[in-house]
Amino acid sequence: MADDSGQSGLRERIARQGEDALGKVAQELLENPLVNSAITRAFDARERAAKAQEATLGALNIPSAADVERLTRRLRSVSQRMEGIEEAVDRLDQRLAGLASPGAGLEERLGAIESQLGRLATEISNLTGVPSAPPREQERLKVDEVVAPKPKAKPGKPRP
Repeated sequence: MADDSGQSGLRERIARQGEDALGKVAQELLENPLVNSAITRAFDARERAAKAQEATLGALNIPSAADVERLTRRLRSVSQRMEGIEEAVDRLDQRLAGLASPGAGLEERLGAIESQLGRLATEISNLTGVPSAPPREQERLKVDEVVAPKPKAKPGKPRP
């Protein structure tokens, strides 16, 4: 067991020393103006090449990777909107089905209304002997109007 712990400690120490050495080399390379300018020129060349590639693809009417990515995001957005619309249509369909299913109750209500209308029509036909307008004595009078009493008919002479 002592050998295993000694090997792992040695391994860690060597790895740490290697990392430190690589860090120092990288630091010295970045501080070197010649390497620094070479890296800068390489990144600039890469950027110019990407722009030239995009221009070439555009001239050939071929979509670039960025165009494909934008189109993919747009399709996802449209798909999500369509799912929302489908859910709303399903809810509306369920509500309409719920309104149509209690049709038997609606039929019963319509039948009850028709029978009640028939009874009312019968009652109205029975009331045809009653005058529709109130007698003149029951009409409302205006407040400022003075009503002259009606002359009474004489018992002997019939009125024409």
